[in-house]
Amino acid sequence: MTTQAPETKLVESYRVSCDGGVGGHPRVWLQIPGEHGWVECPYCDAKYVHKDFEGKI
Repeated sequence: MTTQAPETKLVESYRVSCDGGVGGHPRVWLQIPGEHGWVECPYCDAKYVHKDFEGKI
């Protein structure tokens, strides 16, 4: 069975929420650390990258 790669989303805020989409998981709020510019959702592994770090990760 093949699993799909986690989604990567470019965001404008250092604080984001993730609910996994339709039928996903409970909504969680995530803080993107300023030193490396990204965070992963602990439920669905979606990766949120701040726009200031686009192309640097």
